[in-house]
Amino acid sequence: EVKHNMRVFLYDWRYGMGEISSSLEDYIEAVYSIYIKDNKVKAVDVARRLNVSRASVTEALQKLEQIGLINYGHYGTISVTDDGVKKAKEVIKKHETLSDFFENILGIEHELAEETACKIEHVIDNRILKKLEQHIKNYRLK
Repeated sequence: EVKHNMRVFLYDWRYGMGEISSSLEDYIEAVYSIYIKDNKVKAVDVARRLNVSRASVTEALQKLEQIGLINYGHYGTISVTDDGVKKAKEVIKKHETLSDFFENILGIEHELAEETACKIEHVIDNRILKKLEQHIKNYRLK
């Protein structure tokens, strides 16, 4: 039997991938983004990107490994699992949709749009996100 820290990861067997904390979403997004750019990831890269301590990164990476989103090697190498890629892409899509809406539909300045999207991406319900995506699509068709 696999035991998970329930504060970090909630798994629902009916629906597959569960929810993770907003902090861990930031970490998986950062790990995946660094990997896509550099084709390799080390903890120090994640610490720099998120402007957090190495200790915080180590703790988060261990949690991400426990829940199967990354592989955290003995020599500090990090790879993203298939589930990790899926989760990272979900978070990135939410962020991009929100940022696009704020900046290009509402006319909010780029930096504020990005900052606000980063906060909301962790709490927005997928049903609302779908409606927002449809609204953006309809707006662009006009």
